[in-house]
Amino acid sequence: MAVPKKIADEAKKLREKINYHNYRYYVLDSPEISDPEYDRLFRRLVELEGKYPELVSPDSPTQRVGAAPLEEFGSVRHMFPMLSLNNAFEAAELREFDRRVKTFADLPQDEVVTYVAELKIDGLATCLRYEDGLLASAATRGDGMVGEDVTQNVKTIKTIPLRWLRGALPGTVEVRGEVYMQRSEFERINKEQEAKGEPIFANPRNAAAGSVRQLDSRITAKRHLNFFAYELRAASPPFPSHWESLECLKRAGFPVNPHSKKITGVEQVAAYCLDWQERQSELDYNVDGVVVKVNDVATQDRAGWVSRSPRWAVAYKFPAEEAVTVVREIQASVGRTGVLTPVAIMDPVFVDGSTVQRATLHNEDELRRKDVRIGDTVVIRKAGDVIPEVVRVLPEKRTGKEKKFTFPSKCPICGEPVVRPEGEVAHRCLNPACPAQVRGNIEHWGSRNALNIDHLGEQTVNLLVAEGLVKDVADVYTLTKERVRDLERFAEKSADNLIRAIENSRRPPLAKFIFGLGIRHVGEHVADVLADHFGTVEKFLQASAEDLSQVPEVGPVIAESVAEYVRSPRSRALIEKLLRVGVEPQPVRSAAAKGGAFAGKTVVFTGGLSTMTRQEAERLVKEQGGRASSSVSKETDYVVAGDKPGSKYDKAVKLGVSVLSEQEFLKKAGRPGH
Repeated sequence: MAVPKKIADEAKKLREKINYHNYRYYVLDSPEISDPEYDRLFRRLVELEGKYPELVSPDSPTQRVGAAPLEEFGSVRHMFPMLSLNNAFEAAELREFDRRVKTFADLPQDEVVTYVAELKIDGLATCLRYEDGLLASAATRGDGMVGEDVTQNVKTIKTIPLRWLRGALPGTVEVRGEVYMQRSEFERINKEQEAKGEPIFANPRNAAAGSVRQLDSRITAKRHLNFFAYELRAASPPFPSHWESLECLKRAGFPVNPHSKKITGVEQVAAYCLDWQERQSELDYNVDGVVVKVNDVATQDRAGWVSRSPRWAVAYKFPAEEAVTVVREIQASVGRTGVLTPVAIMDPVFVDGSTVQRATLHNEDELRRKDVRIGDTVVIRKAGDVIPEVVRVLPEKRTGKEKKFTFPSKCPICGEPVVRPEGEVAHRCLNPACPAQVRGNIEHWGSRNALNIDHLGEQTVNLLVAEGLVKDVADVYTLTKERVRDLERFAEKSADNLIRAIENSRRPPLAKFIFGLGIRHVGEHVADVLADHFGTVEKFLQASAEDLSQVPEVGPVIAESVAEYVRSPRSRALIEKLLRVGVEPQPVRSAAAKGGAFAGKTVVFTGGLSTMTRQEAERLVKEQGGRASSSVSKETDYVVAGDKPGSKYDKAVKLGVSVLSEQEFLKKAGRPGH
């Protein structure tokens, strides 16, 4: 039956009132009405929607919880990559960051830059997509490009508006932020878990991440998660400064960390970081540092990006928590490249949110420098908040019974000889068929930043290798559901999931393929550079050391390492086997642009651009077969001068490099009037 207009208007007003009072209560912590009055409004809306189901809308407060449990998470591609940040650990590194910002943004070194400092919340990075002010989807960071669809669970978080309260931007925008759990809530949940005899969470971050990834949103709702917004992204920057974006988010009803601060000059930024390093215990949520961002968006654009990180932002990390324990044994662990790493086996100790029993000692030189012995009392911490490492020995605790560790002459896994090549710090097992190396190579191939094969984790790889089903990464593509289904811990659905993930990885981008091979010294960025330069796997395999040394950003060590890899009969055989079993590395589009306007040319940008971001302009050069560089030299073909060009313009004029205006650049690229 048709909904009477009077009823529809009442429901609309009720939704607006309840959303507003949720904002007052959960975000501002300043309620205007009593709990019974709020309950009365909510019950009336439930009553109306029950009688007239067509009144239910996506932004209705009644839709925060109640959907049926999911079978699995879908995926969401982010509008813009969710980049990682470079780290700083002391004031001197913040000053160096400030110097680099000015260099790349063409600013004088005596310029005082305005920054925004925000506490780095120790939670789960989340991306919210809004269509004309209405929440359309929510996703985890994932690999930075694609994340898991957690919309159903995020809707249960009362501090996240289902619709902007005011000032909604038209079209599609992304709001990035951190989902976190307060310490008090973490303690409450762990008490409940203990009372039920169930496992407790290691720390609030793990609890928040686990809660967001529940297939049943009703469980998420019971855990009272929170959210802080820290970034607003749209097709065109909606505001000239980051601070104004934060102010917009506040007006729209998003919680923004109240301790965020606009600061002039790097010295004041350093003082802010040191202040919160001492005061972090005052908060009811965990923070592990401070994120520092250039406030002015035009300056951000001029500073640009490097690899997967913006040059205009940095994460100042607080010192890691330390703990004291005793080393009971030292073992040699074998990695995917054959390197033996000494690992301390210790008395279990709780540090930085989890119980630790193993810690890396890195290599023989580091082991000897720290003089770590079996039986020593040591101080440990988590390097980068993740990998436990031994920081130092407490020699005053020694009894005289401690023993020095000697590296084995034979691999503890396969029994083949171990050598330490001249000039290197690492001991290596030279047997490429060593099970430890096989396992490590397959894990690396399936990792998120390589081929991104879900369900091919450490335990699965160990099982596949132990059962003799795979001896190299190419064997992964010969697996069938029938062979996998009969393995321990597998069933019909889990076997289906693994085989589907493997099939989905058969057409990887060339850069992911190169990175997945695990070539020594070739990380993600170098793999991107090599893929862009050679364009196809065939040309990559034909590259000589001389060819490789001509590739921008590839030095002699990397060139020789890659050349040695592609010359190796074993490596060639593996790649040919991968191609035979149906893996098809996808050519790089820019490499095909031989006839592009910038084919074979090097282009440098200086000053602000009015029609596109610096990143978009550099991508256009790449698509047209050229290379975007950050510095001017005799090899530079064009310098594109935007608004307020800096020293790069002066250097271009001095060297006689062709200078283009932004419109001339667009015309040359075939984009006049862009």
